[in-house]
Amino acid sequence: MPRNSIRVTLPKENVSHLCRMEPAAKERGTTENGGSSSTRAQRSSCTSLKMFLVALSFAYFAKALSGSYMKSTITQLERRFDIPSYLTGVIDGSFEIGNLLVIAFVSYFGAKLHRPKIIAMGCVLMAMGTFIIALPHFLIGRYKFETSIRSSVNSTNNLSPCPARLLSPATLASGDLLSKTPSTGTVGCEGESNLSMWIYVFLGNVLRGIGETPVQPLGISYIDDFAREENAAFYIGCVQTIAVIGPVFGYLLGSLCAKIYVDIGFVNMESITISPGDARWVGAWWLGYLVAGVITLLSAIPFWFLPRSLPIPSDRGPAQCTPEQTSFIKDSPLLEHKYQADEPASFLEMAKDFIPTLKTLLGNPVYFIYLCVTIIQLNSLIGMVTYKPKYIEQHYGQSASKANFLMGTINIPAVALGIFTGGLLMKRLKLSIMGAAKFAFGTSLIGYFLSLFFFVMSCENAKVAGITLPYNRAVGVSYEERSVFSACNSDCVCSDRDWDPVCGENGITYVSPCLAGCQTSTGSGKNTVFSNCSCAVAAGLSSGNLTASVGHCPHRDDCDRVFPYFLALSVITSFIISLGGTPGYMVLIRCIKPQLKSLALGFHTLSTRTLAGIPAPIYFGAIIDTTCLKWGQKRCGGRGACRIYNTTAYRIAYLGLTMGLRTVSFLLCILGFVLLKRHLRREERSAHQVANGGAELEVLRKEEVLASNSDQSLRTSTTDYNNTERETRL
Repeated sequence: MPRNSIRVTLPKENVSHLCRMEPAAKERGTTENGGSSSTRAQRSSCTSLKMFLVALSFAYFAKALSGSYMKSTITQLERRFDIPSYLTGVIDGSFEIGNLLVIAFVSYFGAKLHRPKIIAMGCVLMAMGTFIIALPHFLIGRYKFETSIRSSVNSTNNLSPCPARLLSPATLASGDLLSKTPSTGTVGCEGESNLSMWIYVFLGNVLRGIGETPVQPLGISYIDDFAREENAAFYIGCVQTIAVIGPVFGYLLGSLCAKIYVDIGFVNMESITISPGDARWVGAWWLGYLVAGVITLLSAIPFWFLPRSLPIPSDRGPAQCTPEQTSFIKDSPLLEHKYQADEPASFLEMAKDFIPTLKTLLGNPVYFIYLCVTIIQLNSLIGMVTYKPKYIEQHYGQSASKANFLMGTINIPAVALGIFTGGLLMKRLKLSIMGAAKFAFGTSLIGYFLSLFFFVMSCENAKVAGITLPYNRAVGVSYEERSVFSACNSDCVCSDRDWDPVCGENGITYVSPCLAGCQTSTGSGKNTVFSNCSCAVAAGLSSGNLTASVGHCPHRDDCDRVFPYFLALSVITSFIISLGGTPGYMVLIRCIKPQLKSLALGFHTLSTRTLAGIPAPIYFGAIIDTTCLKWGQKRCGGRGACRIYNTTAYRIAYLGLTMGLRTVSFLLCILGFVLLKRHLRREERSAHQVANGGAELEVLRKEEVLASNSDQSLRTSTTDYNNTERETRL
């Protein structure tokens, strides 16, 4: 029995000594020869590790940039492919789908292969996926937006926006005028592919998700394996910090590309009658994906030249043994049991043990409640972040470019600063698990109450005749498309499907020049001016020859006053809520047993991506679609993207869903606190029992030592007595 126990519990120092014996002799030999190969090897290892750190940081930056750029192009994709918001949610969630398809295989098998090269292949796949996302731009042809007139750049006179009524009222009522008006001819419609081009974006984003999978698990494990223990955490922190910078540049790139017209370089910009603030404007969304793809492809290059493994630092103990030493140690009878215990189990044995281990993990009530809370809160967070730029556009009348710029320069830095400050406060305050839970809950609750003020930062609906404002200027919102027709435009053959807004001198926006009753037009492009607009006269604000200009009327003054307060409150709430990010994550790590930690973190990531990352953008988009007042029309018929929303309903749906999910999570948090207290009390009792048991064992050990000493003294006395008696006899 004592011999077997020695085999199993041989101190690590003995193994380390065995590993250090031969290198020490080699060092003495090389020193005598005037050189040190071990020193050169350590320097080479340090250089390779730093190269890997730089390469991994760049890969993190690239994947964060492309991911945030995808968020910034949500509105552009809707307009370019004429799809509703819920379909853009499907596209956005496809990244998580691709990630989940291979995460288990990559995490298990990738660690046994050449990790840097696996990461390099992942970066190449991400780059390919990003290029595929941009591919539809080169296949779908030029962007042709809805317009009710066809302007001529070479002439100052345009076709009449109000064609004479030559059709019967029955034909007008049928609404089958979209193909008959000069603006929406079906030229080239027959040649369009029946396959929706957004499928390419979906598949490209899935491929991006597949390629991103090995970057985090294999990269972090590589650093943790080959860096010194005191440096590993610092290196990982550097990588995460660089990753935070990626979304900033992603949104800034989205802001820049949203200013550029989608077909820049292929069309005469003087003939374009829309501006970046128009609901039909589509920026050069494809250009940003090309830039992001090139950056991602460049990030793959360094990994091809990095070694599979590095020399392990001396503070890692026996792992630095040479193969010959390792073979000797394994063959040693003293270490036989130790190495047999460390050998990996077979796949079948691991599979049999997986389900019971997972049941044990989910049987931990604290972990289960924490998992439910984070899933619900991430649903709220992901849905809010995905559609926040669009909310700024639609509710406050800002362009997509400005909305993305504000996200990149204000909101993202506030979140990054909050996460860093939260980790610093936890370290300074030395919070326990209960203290960390209270800190995370408190910051989230403060942010929740501050977010309630967003409901009062409202804007009125834009004044659009026939949609939000009847032609007789009665107060109220009209939801029926037939209301765009009035007596003032009854002499014109107009389509109610067109969306080519013009701003009358009376400050009211009209759906099209035809529906404004305009008889003539002069100029071209953005300088087109419509004259003799009879509906503006019918409004009763003025008389005579009223004109209308291209585009929406300037946004409401009340929104201009409220918008700065919205930005300030958004920054404050983002910072406060982010303060609890690090302490909340530490609760997850500390509430489970050490042997279940890897499984707990992996299952947490899997659950949040499956139940939050994929569905949240879809149902948020579907609910937002219900607030649309005017849908655009595709060239070949069918409903396109939304042109104008009911801002009041949009605000209530968007903010109400976000706050409702967080309310449910707070109710679960209360239950979580009760379970956490019970969990900590059980741990305290167990620790107390262990301490008492340890004290009893210490007493027994002392008694055993005393008894052993007494026996030894007795044997010594007996021996002395026998010797004395023998001498006496002699």
